[in-house]
Amino acid sequence: MGFFSTILEKLGFAKDVAAAATATAGTSSTADQTSTAETAPSAAPQAMAMVDVVAQLEQRAAANAQKLNWKTSIVDLLKLLEIDSSLTARKELATELGCPANLMADSAQMNMWLHKTVLARIAANGGNVPADLLN
Repeated sequence: MGFFSTILEKLGFAKDVAAAATATAGTSSTADQTSTAETAPSAAPQAMAMVDVVAQLEQRAAANAQKLNWKTSIVDLLKLLEIDSSLTARKELATELGCPANLMADSAQMNMWLHKTVLARIAANGGNVPADLLN
């Protein structure tokens, strides 16, 4: 499982996707594969259910003793999700998401790119992320 998958799981996304993948991974006979192929399209829309990311993160922020600004800081976003926010972990996430090499050399630039990219990818996976956080 990748670093970004962990973020999605913490927000409640990947559980449905993982369950669907597990259900289809065990099929072995031709009849099972046919029935799986017939039912797979109806399962996909359920996996893309909209997740209110802002509400979840605001609720977590309110319950957290630290004052974390997840709307602008990738470090604070990761801390809020109780995920390793070290430079090494952020570099791993940046590499996984395809951060340009010139940004990887400057941690501040990498962090800004990473924050926008993570929010954009969350939105692309069905997260309700406001446009002002994606620009």
